[in-house]
Amino acid sequence: MINIVCTSKPGDGLLCYSYEHCHYLNSIGIKSQVVIITHHNFTIQNYIDAINEKYKTYENVVFDSFTPSMEDITLIMGRSMLTLSYINKKDYTNDQLLTLHLLFGGKLISVYSENHVKEYPIALEHYNPKEVYDLCDYDVYPVGVGKYFQKMINFDVYKPIKNDVQFEYLFLGTNNVYYKEIDRWMKECPNCFKSHGILTYNEKYIKMAYNNIFAPVHNLLGLFNTYVYTKNYYDPAPRLIQECKWLGKNIEYLRDKNIKDGGPVYMKRPVPTKEMYKDNISILIKLIESIRRCS
Repeated sequence: MINIVCTSKPGDGLLCYSYEHCHYLNSIGIKSQVVIITHHNFTIQNYIDAINEKYKTYENVVFDSFTPSMEDITLIMGRSMLTLSYINKKDYTNDQLLTLHLLFGGKLISVYSENHVKEYPIALEHYNPKEVYDLCDYDVYPVGVGKYFQKMINFDVYKPIKNDVQFEYLFLGTNNVYYKEIDRWMKECPNCFKSHGILTYNEKYIKMAYNNIFAPVHNLLGLFNTYVYTKNYYDPAPRLIQECKWLGKNIEYLRDKNIKDGGPVYMKRPVPTKEMYKDNISILIKLIESIRRCS
């Protein structure tokens, strides 16, 4: 079994990448599942709704409690999945903590990221995996480690998008830092974005004067014309940029152009085709096969 561990919130991109890769691996006969360790502010049903809203199928997902076999391999689509579970361990139940230790204590495939440079080595020491195999997108992380690998979207599993525009501009405000930056732009140009929606969670940092839409949102990609990209700190793999390019939607790039991360990289990248996705995930598949041969 390939256990793709996700410790993110239900509206986060790493849940999507995890589910999409799981679906493809199963489709070619590599038994896989997404193991979701739920965030304390969200329910299991929140995650189920998020997956059902976006994808044609819901399958091969388990929650919070799982015992892997000795031959299982754990995959995380970003180092933050391991690091955040360590940082937030006080928020987890005993079953969740045990599951995390069992999954992260074995053979671990880790997609490189630099969200928590200082904390990741500490988290790695805490879980003490038998072996770590790194994958890295060197276009985003020139000094990363591991075999070259991109986070690509598997558009084949998406539900059809219905064009039902409710507002002109979409912002992404799924944490307080992102939301503060949106608020700054709203105040700087109050007449620029009157017709807007802010994808966010129902948290204390939101402002009720704005049109907040809470994840998961039905037919999100069909509700707007222009995505306003305002993230003001490191963004490794911005999915909404690729989703907008896939649908032919406008993108307003309002962040500092001196930030060198996934933002400018994904703006330049073509929308992944079925063949591109297959070629890219073959890197992961070859690594899985190599690990199995050595076991």
